[in-house]
Amino acid sequence: MNGPASAVDLSRKAERAAVAVVCRRLRRAYGPVEWPQQGPVLDELIAAVLSQNTSDANSGPAFEELRRQFPDWDQVRRAPVARIAAAIRQAGLANRKAPRIKEILQRIYGERGGSSLEFLHERTAGEALEYLTTFPGVGPKTAACVLLFACRKPVLPVDTHVHRVAQRIGLIGPRTDANQAHRELSGMVVADRVLEFHIQLIRHGRAVCTARRPQCRDCALLDLCREGRRRLSAGDLEPG
Repeated sequence: MNGPASAVDLSRKAERAAVAVVCRRLRRAYGPVEWPQQGPVLDELIAAVLSQNTSDANSGPAFEELRRQFPDWDQVRRAPVARIAAAIRQAGLANRKAPRIKEILQRIYGERGGSSLEFLHERTAGEALEYLTTFPGVGPKTAACVLLFACRKPVLPVDTHVHRVAQRIGLIGPRTDANQAHRELSGMVVADRVLEFHIQLIRHGRAVCTARRPQCRDCALLDLCREGRRRLSAGDLEPG
């Protein structure tokens, strides 16, 4: 016979119930989440590196220009760093990202004898995450994006929007850093909600729960949000 549930079990159950409520409300506000088109794993990794510290409006064209100038990743691997940097200039920090991209491609080629990461489909999520984070400039968020979108593995990426919204609504503590946020949120978001939670919090963070001037009066999560309630009680909200 099973014993009584522990306090940890009860807490995790409550956390997952809170995540379900958040997803349901944001689905009503922004509509359902659909899987984007699935591409090659290496394409997703390079695109994710280019997206670091910039917007999709900049990283997307930079990726397209890189592919226009270099029809395959082996040509990028053999190209001078300066030429790679010129191709990705629009993404920002090109002089930092170009050497990383070249090093990643060189290492994959040296280890695998080709320019592909499709073997990661066969690895467990934990094994694939550990492998990807050994590359230069690839942290938990970048690796999680690759595994979620290219491999359809339930690994939660915690970007700035997800981190900010999760803190404000109290899913994680106000001093929780990015690495802690990945660990904590991954434990409370069940596998079949990972994509929805990630995308919906990004939508909400961009549209309403912005960094500097959150539109709390328009927030579907206001009654759940400790930061929103604080702003409401202090009169620290933007005029409606």
